[in-house]
Amino acid sequence: MIERRPLLDLLAHAILILGVAVVAFPVYLTLVASTQSAQEIAGSRPLSLWPGSHGLQTYRLALFGGETSAGSKLAAGAPMMAVSLISALIIAIGKITISLLSAFAIVYFRFPLRKLVFWMIFVTLMLPVEVRISPTYEVVSDLGMLNSYAGLTVPLLASATATFLFRQFFLTVPDELVEAARVDGAGPMRFFIDVLLPMSVTSIAALFVIQFIYGWNQYLWPLLVTTDESMYPVVLGIKRLIAGEAYTEWNVVMATAMLAMLPPALVVIGMQKWFVKGLVDSEK
Repeated sequence: MIERRPLLDLLAHAILILGVAVVAFPVYLTLVASTQSAQEIAGSRPLSLWPGSHGLQTYRLALFGGETSAGSKLAAGAPMMAVSLISALIIAIGKITISLLSAFAIVYFRFPLRKLVFWMIFVTLMLPVEVRISPTYEVVSDLGMLNSYAGLTVPLLASATATFLFRQFFLTVPDELVEAARVDGAGPMRFFIDVLLPMSVTSIAALFVIQFIYGWNQYLWPLLVTTDESMYPVVLGIKRLIAGEAYTEWNVVMATAMLAMLPPALVVIGMQKWFVKGLVDSEK
């Protein structure tokens, strides 16, 4: 018998609604500010919570750039979003590919110092970014990869976390399945492509969402390796909008921030089912 407690249900729903409101309010405030003019934002104390009438003009400036009513010249946000999108896709796909292959080699191949190699990969998780960033920048600079997609993405492709997760998953694959594939004449790569990859789809989807957002939100590394505005990602572009002019066009900043939220949000929404399943599903 299930005991019904209406008051507890009501309290739980109230807490959930309050939590959603706390999270959603800054997003709503950003959306409202992006539809107002810079003068309305600067002159209203507190900021109006109702949408304004300058949304179309503001988003056009945020996407394609141009001159504002105050005479400021703004860079186009669309190329920055393209740089962020390409970089995030390269980082996500590259991390997953390298991690799958490295975990496959560690689990299914016998070679000297195999466990030591894995622990050397795993120990890199204990090194903070600040320790690695200076030598990494020097290598990228010496190889002439500044202001390029290679410089933005190659140093970020390796992932000890993803390698560890795929290794743990591969260790749960039954030995009988490996033997059956061997009896059927499947070589290592055929076993990897036809057996392991289909079984890893949900884990790959979950990691893709995480790594795409990680690549999209990169700020510190692009700040170091890019000096050409054509290679600025959108996160760096937002910072430039705030600090680049004596008079900040806050409506354009908010519109650019809203546009920067869209691709990660669409990825999460579009892959939500696979993402959740990849995190909680224990079926093999």
